[in-house]
Amino acid sequence: MPYPLDAAAVRSWCGLALEALGRERERIDAINVYPVADGDTGTNLYLTLESAARAVEAAFDGHASAGTAPRLADAIGAMAHGALIGARGNSGTIVAQMLRGMTEVLAATDGSADALGRALRRAAASTYEAVAHPVEGTVLTVATAAADAAERAAGGDAGAAGVARAAHEGARSALQETPGQLAVLARAGVVDAGGCGLVALLGALADVLSGEVSAVPVAVRADAPLPEAAGCEVAGRVAANGRGDADGPAFEVIYLLEAGDAAVAGLRARLDGLGDSLVVVGGDGLWNVHVHVDDAGAAVEAGIEAGRPYRIRITHFGGARAKEPEMTARAVVAVVPGAGLAGLCAEAGATPVPVRPGEPPASGELVQAIRQAHAREVMLLANDADLRHTAAAAAEEARAEGVRVALIPTRSAVQGLAALAVHEPGRSFDEDVVAMTAAAGATRYAELALAERQSWTMAGVCQAGDVLGLIDGDVAVIGSDLTGTAMTVLDRMLSAGGEMVTLVLGAKAPDGLAERLEEYVRERHLAVDTVVYDGGQHTAPLLIGVE
Repeated sequence: MPYPLDAAAVRSWCGLALEALGRERERIDAINVYPVADGDTGTNLYLTLESAARAVEAAFDGHASAGTAPRLADAIGAMAHGALIGARGNSGTIVAQMLRGMTEVLAATDGSADALGRALRRAAASTYEAVAHPVEGTVLTVATAAADAAERAAGGDAGAAGVARAAHEGARSALQETPGQLAVLARAGVVDAGGCGLVALLGALADVLSGEVSAVPVAVRADAPLPEAAGCEVAGRVAANGRGDADGPAFEVIYLLEAGDAAVAGLRARLDGLGDSLVVVGGDGLWNVHVHVDDAGAAVEAGIEAGRPYRIRITHFGGARAKEPEMTARAVVAVVPGAGLAGLCAEAGATPVPVRPGEPPASGELVQAIRQAHAREVMLLANDADLRHTAAAAAEEARAEGVRVALIPTRSAVQGLAALAVHEPGRSFDEDVVAMTAAAGATRYAELALAERQSWTMAGVCQAGDVLGLIDGDVAVIGSDLTGTAMTVLDRMLSAGGEMVTLVLGAKAPDGLAERLEEYVRERHLAVDTVVYDGGQHTAPLLIGVE
């Protein structure tokens, strides 16, 4: 029997969609040839829906604790928000926008057949608004066909279940036509991977509302059912022009961004000039940004200028890619506390693991970053004394998988920058470890922080709001002014000598701080050079390194 489109149905939809994408994940990965043949569309869609499902469960838990029942608007809104903050890859970002489009309509309705038809139309239209350069034969085309079929069905008496089933069938038919619309797919003999995932998602919705379980598999080849998809050839990196292109953008950059509509409009224009596969989704001050670029640092910096980027993920494509990318000889994985530092590391060829405020990475995240580096040998920079045990556990797990991992003893991001500066893949592994360790050890580090409460320190009693200058992890200076405290810290660090000062500005560093400190070092400490980076970290307004 048909079921109503309500909060419970949305919850069931999330669960069934996640189960379906879990079954199809590897086979969708296998046909991923557009826009980049990196074999991860199925995985990205699964992770996106996993985040959506968690958000819906959290919404139900919150209402249960309050003794109330969630409405359709609560559930579909949570699903869209969860997908937005957890969106992975090009297809995951687009699906997040589709769910947001559905929410815009369903949040103000009772879940009728007509409302579902209008919601699917809004979902399809919103994807075209989010993608900088829409291409037919992709998930966009499949979404539009689903909306067309849904609107036709909504005009009859099929109910919400009938509309969902019509949308699913319309999407299935459109999916089979994608090889004729995009040459890349035709040459590979497959349908669009993102569209395949959308068909699975719509099939789950239809199953929930109808109370039935569909026995028809999603076809991924133009002429074969899903079980044969594993035999599809996926070779090389495929560009939008349909030719294998090893010279395409080197990085995929994804981040969440807190910014206003006007700032995002400028961001779109800037990122569009930097690379391709640009998708910006969201609204109401929170956005998910996805782009493929050669200059990852510039893409992150554009986000910093537009607002506050966080949860930054930068993935190096590594040139031409097949289903199993060729292993590189050696790579560096670095934990970094800010967006600017993530961009710096990526530009230097390292795989950055950005630290979210108050959320230090778990060992599993570090292991995943080591795997994504796809190297036989990896230098791991924890850049935080508190992460040494976590990093050691990750290194041990990676070694068990056959990767040779060296944990470089960096206790601060400035030590990590010093180690990365001397990294040389051309020399032996042991020599590289020694050089990077020596560079880190030769760099004294400091940071400035604000005291949150009255407490005892190595430098005496501090009050809430005092500026603390920590040198090599211990409080050495207590002051009332950020600039003055920084100058005192610099004097103490340089009293033992030094040739280079590195200043890493945090997200809340006051304007003009770097210029004043550069001038101070130049006047008080002759023959000492100063370099300044915009780190973007929220953990400290200023990091200092002295080599």
